Amino acid sequence: MAAVDLSTHPGHLARRLQQAHYLLWNTMVSEEITSPQFAVLNTLVAEPGLDQRTVGERVGLDRSTIAEVVSRLGRRGLLGKARDPQDGRRFLLDLTEEGVRVHRRLTVRTARMNQVFLAPLSAEEQEQFFALIGRVADAAENLRAV
Repeated sequence: MAAVDLSTHPGHLARRLQQAHYLLWNTMVSEEITSPQFAVLNTLVAEPGLDQRTVGERVGLDRSTIAEVVSRLGRRGLLGKARDPQDGRRFLLDLTEEGVRVHRRLTVRTARMNQVFLAPLSAEEQEQFFALIGRVADAAENLRAV
């Protein structure tokens, strides 16, 4: 049996990209706050007061993962959660003052990290990269619903 060309396997390339992202994140952004945790903070900066399920949907995290991320951010004092007065089963989320400060600091660092990460691509190639990878990611999320 012949070996396959892994350069044509999206999962292999996605894993390599994730490894590079993880390395850059830990060295340039934060060893304490993960990329998914930052995504939650960022979502709540854009849309304060969202419920936990909606935040999970916005950042592409399943129910158990978003619950764990919210719990960790809460223990660090970066976000607060309160029961929705309209629906006691839902939790509404807001950043604390410290959460806003941490988000602001990490936003600057993520911008620098993204410059390094995308340095091999021209500005036009970066736009194409985001468009293509976004389409694939959106399609992959739709597969979960099947």
